[in-house]
Amino acid sequence: MQRSKPSRNFFAVRSPVGRVQGIISAIGIWAVFFGFWILATSLGWVNDLLVPSPQKVLAATFDLFVNRGFSSDVLISVWRVFISFAMACAVAIPLGVAMGTFPSIAAIFAPFVSAWRYLPAPSFIPILLMWFGTGEAPKLALLFIGVIFFLITLVMDHTKNVRKELVETALTLGASRYVVVLKIVFPAALPDIVTAMRQMLAMAWTYLVIAEIVASTTGIGAMMMRARRFLKTDEILSGIIVIGVLGLLTDLLFRVLHRRMFPYLEVKH
Repeated sequence: MQRSKPSRNFFAVRSPVGRVQGIISAIGIWAVFFGFWILATSLGWVNDLLVPSPQKVLAATFDLFVNRGFSSDVLISVWRVFISFAMACAVAIPLGVAMGTFPSIAAIFAPFVSAWRYLPAPSFIPILLMWFGTGEAPKLALLFIGVIFFLITLVMDHTKNVRKELVETALTLGASRYVVVLKIVFPAALPDIVTAMRQMLAMAWTYLVIAEIVASTTGIGAMMMRARRFLKTDEILSGIIVIGVLGLLTDLLFRVLHRRMFPYLEVKH
């Protein structure tokens, strides 16, 4: 199936955007954002203590990495996100596929998962600290809780969307349920499951700072809390920007992975 050609009409409905136009658009919005930021700080429209200039934030970021050992905090944060995310995927993907394939399993777990999905993960902080203390366990548990129930639901929904004709044909030809799940259902749902993983990894990054500001001395969030005590807004913004960059890089990694794994798909995720 051939891809649609990019449209020259800026407001073309669901028409793909050309590579050059996409790059220009992406750079343009950031140029406007930073241009307004520089203008607002240089003309004194904002309090410099509360909103430092991009130049000060850049200088603070350089100082954090070169003189303050911030790279170790970044690595610790990345480790926390990926370990907790891997644990969530190890549970959510098999369970979600099973729930999407077998209504009997969904009848057991769906009410439980749905109830937990509406509980805010930060509300578990007090009891996690009581159970696990102030080490790594409560931080990993918080990130795990924040991701797993949403991921289970997404995987289940994507599995349910696998064409029924594929399953019925395999069963008619004598395939076992084991073969149907592993050879038909899971491969057919996998592209959407990878997309769901990318979306949930973004959620893990959003919970990172919450996990690290509670009884933690390491990580990006802990650095930001130390900066808050001394009113170092530039360092706080540095931490925010670093998290954003890391999140963007992991998102791009998943996009590349998706294209490499499923080059036959017409729609880019």
